[in-house]
Amino acid sequence: MSKSLIAIAGLALALPAAAHAQDAVDTGDDSYNMVIVYGDDECPQSTADQIVVCARKAENDRYRIPETLRFSQSPANTSWAERVERFEMAGDFGIMSCSPTGAGGFTGCTQEMINAAYADKANDAGVRFGEIIAAERAKRLATIDEDAAAEQERVEMIEREYMERLERERAAETDGEDALPQPEAGADPE
Repeated sequence: MSKSLIAIAGLALALPAAAHAQDAVDTGDDSYNMVIVYGDDECPQSTADQIVVCARKAENDRYRIPETLRFSQSPANTSWAERVERFEMAGDFGIMSCSPTGAGGFTGCTQEMINAAYADKANDAGVRFGEIIAAERAKRLATIDEDAAAEQERVEMIEREYMERLERERAAETDGEDALPQPEAGADPE
């Protein structure tokens, strides 16, 4: 009987340790450790067996809710102002209301789901990345007209130089022909 009590006590001691191990990021590789440090906190030093990778964040982010959770659509994260606003609509029933009360109350449920889907799509991280990409593209396109004008001016300058050089060469050839002796009138050219 005492062996079973020892086994139960050992299991009771092992459970909190197992739960704590699940809170840490388990990468399956103990050769590196990823740590987030705030402000001027020191980053732990790497050892011969383990590489420490530190991500530094601003001091004012130390006690903030992580960014991935700030934009959660979970009902638990709904603000009180929004909850009160929903209570104001509690008496809404009938056609296009998505309520079990009144004739045709179910007809608004589809519209409510569509609105929720569009809201999810508007708050999607992919959309935010799309906005960042569009802003960067606009910034690059803002300079394209200036770059094109500068390139056009450079090409026109090269063309002018080329035409001037051709005119000088032709003028030199014409001057050279005037310098050749002209045959006398009545003389046989050969």
